[in-house]
Amino acid sequence: MNKKKCVNRISVSWWQRILLLLFTIHYSLLTFSQVGTWQNHLAYHDVQNICEAGQQLFVLASNDIYQYNKNDQSITTYDKVNGLSDTYVTHIAWCPQAKRLIAVYQNSNIDLLDTNGDITNISALYSKTMTEDKTVSKITIDGVYAWLHCPFGLVKVNVQKAEIAETYYNGHPEYPTSLPEYDEYKDMQANITLVSSLLPGGPKYNYFYESEFLNGKLYTTGGHFLSGIAEQNYPGTVQVFDGNNWIIYEDELNLKTGYDYKDINCISIDPTDESHVAVGGRCGLYEFKNGKLINYYNKDNSPLKGAYDGGKELSNKHVLINGIKYDQQGRLWVINSQAKGVNLLLLKNGEWEDYHQKLLEDGNGVTWGGLRNMIFDSRGLLWFVNTSWVGQTVFCYNTETNQTMSYNSFVNQDGTRYSPNFVYCVTEDKEGNIWVGTDLGPFYIDKNEVGQGSVTFQQVKVPRNDGTNYADYLLSGVSVSHIAIDGGNRKWFATNGIGAFLISADNMTQICHLSTENSPLLSDQIYSVAINHQTGLVYFLTENGLCSYQSDATESTQEMTKDNVYAYPNPVTPDYNGLITIVGLSYDADVKITTSNGVLVVEGRSNGGSFTWDGKDHKGNRVASGVYMVITATSKGEKGTVCKIAII
Repeated sequence: MNKKKCVNRISVSWWQRILLLLFTIHYSLLTFSQVGTWQNHLAYHDVQNICEAGQQLFVLASNDIYQYNKNDQSITTYDKVNGLSDTYVTHIAWCPQAKRLIAVYQNSNIDLLDTNGDITNISALYSKTMTEDKTVSKITIDGVYAWLHCPFGLVKVNVQKAEIAETYYNGHPEYPTSLPEYDEYKDMQANITLVSSLLPGGPKYNYFYESEFLNGKLYTTGGHFLSGIAEQNYPGTVQVFDGNNWIIYEDELNLKTGYDYKDINCISIDPTDESHVAVGGRCGLYEFKNGKLINYYNKDNSPLKGAYDGGKELSNKHVLINGIKYDQQGRLWVINSQAKGVNLLLLKNGEWEDYHQKLLEDGNGVTWGGLRNMIFDSRGLLWFVNTSWVGQTVFCYNTETNQTMSYNSFVNQDGTRYSPNFVYCVTEDKEGNIWVGTDLGPFYIDKNEVGQGSVTFQQVKVPRNDGTNYADYLLSGVSVSHIAIDGGNRKWFATNGIGAFLISADNMTQICHLSTENSPLLSDQIYSVAINHQTGLVYFLTENGLCSYQSDATESTQEMTKDNVYAYPNPVTPDYNGLITIVGLSYDADVKITTSNGVLVVEGRSNGGSFTWDGKDHKGNRVASGVYMVITATSKGEKGTVCKIAII
């Protein structure tokens, strides 16, 4: 059946074959993803359980599932993109009579997996409202039934019928007093040697917190620790993704340094040497070269100091480095949080310089506890925030004059003043405006106010456009954890608990709201967002791991030429129903798509360097087969270039 489909798909007319020949060479050289597609980048490193199902092995590793076929040695990974209902699996067990795997999630959701890849969800336990703890601690298999052991009692699942048969609360008169002996991990030892040799791909850890993009590579840290706010005690890790493969930096550094390597919160790449990377965390500062540790700094070998708490300095287990940034000269700016007598430092070629700033400390000379998220803006000013609820919130440091300005004023256009408890991040948009994310929503200062001694962060007012004079404030009350700006100057707002929002360049339109309910997003708790501006891929660093979304905006180009403006997919085959993307455009470029004889089909403006077309005309009808011309011009009306799209 699949083979017949394939034959039918390539059975085209003679002129269509000519089109294929004309466009295939260019098309084959391109790597692309359809706009709107998702990919999860999950770890399968830590093997937790193995279930044998004939010639198939189901493996639970790093709380994710994959399937291994002993016959052809193939590996199939499962996630929310290809059928699973949730994330973070805690238990699996094979039911031989029902010929199904039962998988239980941390939140008590249940999936059933057949060996052919079919997945059936049982959400009754997950969705049931109850005060008791529903966490499953063990699975017992008995015929076609799976018994789920919970603190409140037992849940009997009919695996064959895919339903919950009965629930027994502790103390119930009919509570089962004995169940058949069943070893949930009986297949583990027999297959662990084989499974340990398998390479499903992906990162080593599902810990992702902060990141930086450079030359098509995503550099990530695992975090996270914020004094008085969060202490996850995650193993130190730096993981780099080049779009295809993962590079894991030297880890388990405690064995090499003799000190803890935990909760790596921040990262910066030397712009003069991409192989030179610095990271900071709970236990100090680390320098890497080609993925290998070359220097480690703590209170024993540098000016860095331990966190000051309870009237005394803590040990090297708490040398808090939550903010670092290389400048264009390859000098590393470092903030030592919650330290007494030291805060802003500069590291160059192993030599330290002290740039102590009074504004960064309290009345006792102790640096604010949550200084983080350092960025250089287009003017060369160094920005960072204080995530702690105590002290000043937003800082701007001039490296040339050694002067710091602090901003703690937030207001809306109606004059209402705000006092955020937390300021999580700071970024600059493409117009030069400075944005911050707070627990009360996003605020910004206009580019013309940047650098002034006293400025106020404003809330964006969005008219409802419903015939009334009413308006709302942009994401008011939403806790914004991170802000990323895409190639079209649109804002991606990551949140603490409700997913991610994409807002238009003029800040007036909510383009989309992505959540675990309406997308494969791994978690609604998003720590940060990273964007590959060349491809438009948007990466979400969540509490349950890393996932990516193919957006429709890329970085714009200065000049549109026949060498950098192209469309994909091209040619467009009859079975393709997705968006056609034109890339290599200048910012806010005018795009017209016409027939070969000049009839206008559709027109619009680029998002950064990209324009998408659904293959339909302005009336919403799918266009006929043929060659279509893409005619471009700059936002100023200057002629651009022309490319062609073949519709088969």
